[in-house]
Amino acid sequence: LYFPKMTNDINMQKDKIQLYQNQVFVTDNVEGIVPEFLTMLRGVIDSPDIPLNVSRSYLQADGAVKKISSYITRKVADKLKSLFNSNREDFEAKWDDIKIVIEYGMLSEEKFFEKADAFALYPTVDGKFFTYDELYNKIKANQTDKDDKLVILYASNKDEQHSYIESAKAKGYEVLMLDSPIVSHLIQKLETTKENISFARVDGDHIDNLIKKEDTAISKLTDEEKTKLDTLLKEVVPSEKFMVQLEAMDSDASPFIITQPEFMRRMKEMQATGGGGGMFGMGNMPEMYNLIVNTNSELVGDILNTKTKKKQERLINQSLDLARLSQGLLKGEELTNFIKRSYDMIK
Repeated sequence: LYFPKMTNDINMQKDKIQLYQNQVFVTDNVEGIVPEFLTMLRGVIDSPDIPLNVSRSYLQADGAVKKISSYITRKVADKLKSLFNSNREDFEAKWDDIKIVIEYGMLSEEKFFEKADAFALYPTVDGKFFTYDELYNKIKANQTDKDDKLVILYASNKDEQHSYIESAKAKGYEVLMLDSPIVSHLIQKLETTKENISFARVDGDHIDNLIKKEDTAISKLTDEEKTKLDTLLKEVVPSEKFMVQLEAMDSDASPFIITQPEFMRRMKEMQATGGGGGMFGMGNMPEMYNLIVNTNSELVGDILNTKTKKKQERLINQSLDLARLSQGLLKGEELTNFIKRSYDMIK
């Protein structure tokens, strides 16, 4: 059974058929024979149990072929484990080049998923690499929340999410760097397979909300002041884009933080790469974000106590635009207006 790498050189394929003197089945479509995630492989499998001159549909339904498919999966997994064990440093250096194949295999082949625990890597934003068991043991003590669930933090873009990554690192948390196009699907798979864990992207919420501990900050504002602030914010902040949330956080934390709900963002990502969010119609929904306002921030107190309505609105808009800028959400005319307003404020 010969399965060549895809090529347009038909004559080369014919030459190879001649070499085997009709003693092999030659195909450039190995669907059902070779696992889908390994179709880039080329090679020859010697099997006396497969009859010649049969249709592809017969071949794909043949029991011996199904065994060959499982065998290929196992041998590839064993080889990857061997490469990892013999030279881990070299394996880590090549991870970015091979991760998409391994991740796809973990999603599509259950037996490969089970074996991948021994060599699949989870890199951090600091360039460290962990297997799943190594990661679990590393972060279990510090990243288990009040409900005894392990929260695995990750980023998809180190530059765009830099401030959120730094906030997590300041708490002593490890942040993974997961940026492949199918990572949302893989995360979903891991959460449903591994026991009592969840993944959270670092910009999905304020860091204290991503990993909730028993101790919570107390707001400096009274209930009456919070109601007044909430009303003021909702008069200025566009409700079709942002859902305002008042949170008591450390006084030195950012006054305004923009996040996107983990579930909604993940479903949209999964739909964009096929499956996942389609049934929910997430792809047709407008982008919605949470605007978290730190009630213990000095700036938020100034906004509340400013005497003129015009100045309050100016401070809110400036703070909102700064939060949008940190998320790459400020563009076009809105960015131009922000720059002009910033210059006016420092005159």
